[in-house]
Amino acid sequence: MAGRPMVEHVWRRCQEAQAFAEVWVATDDTRIRDVVEGFGGRAVMTSPDCPTGTDRIAEVARARPDVDVWVNVQGDEPLVDPAALKVLADLFQDDTVRMGTLVRALEPDELENPNVVKAVLALNGDALYFSRAPVPHVREPGTPVRRWAHLGLYGYRRDTLLQLATLSPTPLEEAEKLEQLRAMEHGLRIRCARVSWRTVAVDVPEDVARVEALLRERG
Repeated sequence: MAGRPMVEHVWRRCQEAQAFAEVWVATDDTRIRDVVEGFGGRAVMTSPDCPTGTDRIAEVARARPDVDVWVNVQGDEPLVDPAALKVLADLFQDDTVRMGTLVRALEPDELENPNVVKAVLALNGDALYFSRAPVPHVREPGTPVRRWAHLGLYGYRRDTLLQLATLSPTPLEEAEKLEQLRAMEHGLRIRCARVSWRTVAVDVPEDVARVEALLRERG
């Protein structure tokens, strides 16, 4: 994309955040490993049996007890905002935060879109719920309420990450198809930081041209 492999764009933006001691690409594909090492990055091979990205990161974390905080950035986010990554990493300056993620303001036309996940927050920023449904419901029209859209980036304390990898799927997780609900149903708190960045992921081939144009525009 725009002259570089997509994973390289993601890796470079993680480096630009200047928030991480190390940036690694975890993969079960030797082709991806070779590409990463070819542009000077570091890759680590994981089991092909990892069902989720969280499980893949947890596998790496088990071998690194020296690293306390782990941030998971998916490889299909070539336009991930370095400043947003810094905000996510900074959540862990608070020793009480065990797991963190990002939200942005929800646009009115996104409220009914099930592909835009809504976040309901407590006053301290902890997540109360995530849903594909238009929550919170406003019973009386005109009642002011702030609505948030979830951005799928996560940070974890190592012990919380390893705990998550042992937990069984939960009813709400299965109903909404939202992995973060597993953590919440098992009683884990997720702190949310608010940013203005809007994700532009590459999910289908049609996304490539649009993202390439944005990459050239932003440099």
